[in-house]
Amino acid sequence: MEKISGRKTIPDIRAAKASTPLVCLTAYTAPMARILDRHADLLLVGDSIGNVLYGLENTLAVDLEMMIRHGHAVVRASSSACVIIDMPFGTYEESPELAYRNAARVMKETGCDGVKLEGGQDMAATIAHLASRNIPVMAHIGLQPQSVLKDGGYKIKGRTIDEEKRLLADAKAVEQAGAFAVVIEGTIEDVAAKITKSVSIPTIGIGASASCDGQVLVTDDMLGLTDRVPKFVKKYANLSADIEKAAAQYAKDVCARKFPGAEHLYTRPRPVIVKDAS
Repeated sequence: MEKISGRKTIPDIRAAKASTPLVCLTAYTAPMARILDRHADLLLVGDSIGNVLYGLENTLAVDLEMMIRHGHAVVRASSSACVIIDMPFGTYEESPELAYRNAARVMKETGCDGVKLEGGQDMAATIAHLASRNIPVMAHIGLQPQSVLKDGGYKIKGRTIDEEKRLLADAKAVEQAGAFAVVIEGTIEDVAAKITKSVSIPTIGIGASASCDGQVLVTDDMLGLTDRVPKFVKKYANLSADIEKAAAQYAKDVCARKFPGAEHLYTRPRPVIVKDAS
């Protein structure tokens, strides 16, 4: 798919290290992408779509077709932000070769700028395989939602010295493998800050540190559209209350036959009466 001129590129994102923080938000639909595009450096079509739009308990049931459909919509509706699409659970872990086939399909069918996958040292070989074959990769370390069953829940990372060392090693591994940026999620603040200083690629925090080179939030959480949100989310609006209020007023008007009103209806044109000139 032909790229739209003016869109931020992978080199632009990489060059943002230690400069003006990168503004990143999730987008799953064309209308939301159109609204967010002018304000975000990066739009992430995250596998959080499973929780947010499909009501799934976690991200594990999200599949490649789902990510491609929504990713295509976001790319088509945006023209400025760099668009990255999550590789869902089960589409890249088996082997670097499988990861390449699936990542190449995502990029071909959506026109996105790159993909994101979860993992540190364990995924370094896969990241290197993709990067060497012209697939830009954003890494994701710290709390990894696709590992929720293995971890026994959404556990904050970096609480112990061993965990801190492992996270620093993860960050170094994905950097050396060729990732252009790395998301740090659900990680103790000072550990995330140390990671940011230790690598040359931008870090994008979510529940991490203000010292990261950028921040990302699930847009629906930030807008108050989800019931439960993690501690690290700041609600910038409460749209769920506004939507409920509008729906209640609509229901009231329908039941009272106040809607639709005359201004919302189509009527026949009045017949033209021609007077007899005789």
